[in-house]
Amino acid sequence: MAAKEERMQILKMIESGTITADEGAKLLAALEESAPKSERAESSGPARWMRIRVTDLKTGRAKVNVNLPMGLVNFGMKMGARFAPEMEDLNLDEIMQAIKEGAHGQVIEVQDEDDNERVQIYIE
Repeated sequence: MAAKEERMQILKMIESGTITADEGAKLLAALEESAPKSERAESSGPARWMRIRVTDLKTGRAKVNVNLPMGLVNFGMKMGARFAPEMEDLNLDEIMQAIKEGAHGQVIEVQDEDDNERVQIYIE
C-alpha cells in the first residue's frame, strides 16, 4: 500500500474512533520514519506553508488550526508563542534560521499539561 493510502487509512481510523488521535499521530510518525527519503517532506522543495495546530490532549480534537503562507512566518511564530507560553523559552531566531535554510516538517511541539493542550508547528 502506498504511503499516501496508509496515511488516509490512519486518518479514517481516527475519524471513526477506532483509534485515538494520539495513537494516530504515533502511527503517522512511524509511517514517516519508514518512508523512503525521496517521499519525506524534507526533500519536497521550498517551504510554502506554516501550519499551527493546537489540540486538546484529552479528546484529541483541534482547538486551533491555522495555515499561514511563509510570507507571514514572523506573525505565525509570534501567534504560536501566544498560544503556548512555554515557547517563550525557545529561540525563535534559531527556528527562523532553520526555516530559511530549508527545514521542513514539524519544527515545534509543546505540551501544556495544565491546560491539556498540545501546540505543533509544521513547515511544509
